[in-house]
Amino acid sequence: MEQLLQRLSTSKRVTWLMSQAVVLATACLYALVLALTMLPTDWAHYEGLFRFPDLEPFQMLGLCVVLALPVLLVRRLPAAVFAAVLGEAVLGDAFGARPLIVFVLLVGLGGYLAVRRPKAAAVGSVAAVAAAFLNDIHISGQNVGDAAQWAGQFALWFAVAWVFGGVYRKRREYREALQEQTAARVVMAERLRIARELHDSVAHSIGIITVLSGAAARVVQTKPEQTRQALCGIETTSRETLLELQRMLGALRRAEPDDAMPQAAPLAPAGSLADVPQLAERTAGAGVRVHVTWRGERRSLPPEIELSAFRIIQESVTNVVRHSGARTCRVAVGYEPEGVTIEVVDDGDDGRGGPGRPRHSAAGGSGFGLLGMRERVTLLSGQFSADRRPEGGFRVTARLPA
Repeated sequence: MEQLLQRLSTSKRVTWLMSQAVVLATACLYALVLALTMLPTDWAHYEGLFRFPDLEPFQMLGLCVVLALPVLLVRRLPAAVFAAVLGEAVLGDAFGARPLIVFVLLVGLGGYLAVRRPKAAAVGSVAAVAAAFLNDIHISGQNVGDAAQWAGQFALWFAVAWVFGGVYRKRREYREALQEQTAARVVMAERLRIARELHDSVAHSIGIITVLSGAAARVVQTKPEQTRQALCGIETTSRETLLELQRMLGALRRAEPDDAMPQAAPLAPAGSLADVPQLAERTAGAGVRVHVTWRGERRSLPPEIELSAFRIIQESVTNVVRHSGARTCRVAVGYEPEGVTIEVVDDGDDGRGGPGRPRHSAAGGSGFGLLGMRERVTLLSGQFSADRRPEGGFRVTARLPA
């Protein structure tokens, strides 16, 4: 229920209907008060103020409705509506009709105009104060001092309305700027997430393909069987990478599943701790044996934990393949009551790298792999560390709460 009310309060259609209702109510109230004020009366202090004795009550009501019609356009043409109501005040004074509701409406319109067009509101306020002064000085028994005092009070009300309108305008501008900043941060976070997914999914596969293609190029003439195995590994890895990219692009194209359009691939994120053995098999084809050990009672974890844990292991193993020159690495996954721990350790270059094995240093990489892993762990409020071991090699450890 609370979510429904929040959605209704922020809906553009509901906001538009509420604003239209306020405008319509203001126009009706203005017409009604005009009619009540300008109808003939026997009150002594109102004698001589109104010069419409020949109009019937229904004719007077129709005239008031016509005078109130410009108010309906205040959202589209606020300056024109202000000028129209000010003209009504001037013409009313010419005919001897001086209803106070006209000037009350002018104050409200001045505040609204200050939100939309501050300069026009300032000019209109000065003109309205001058009209009020002329209107009051024509009343019998009023002198210039009384008219100036009334105009000063009227100017004070206009100043208050202008200040409130300016404060609301600044508040709306700040809210719009805050929304733009929030939208920009959301876009940036989504770009970083996509960049991490692309890096983690593609970099691993490209690293293995690079190693296998290098090995195949070295033994293509001397060991055709190993060349065939390397090419089969390249084909399998390429197909898996293509399917993962198609899945990711499908999720980007359709934020919400559409029943009318067939889905080529599931939109759920791929990769979990259950895929670690398959990852180890693929990495073995690139010349690095991955020994996986499990500690604790294995259980299902939230999807974001499963995906992040798998990506951390995948990226760590990719770094071993591309940069360390080691022939083996150890992956340990520990299930704890309040989370899961990951440790990936290699012993560094043991001097027995196979054909096509790269011997790049870790500093030669782009650095996005470690950065992406650290960002994943930070977003999940976990702990991450990656550093060289004193005895040689590299260690990556992470703990994700679950």
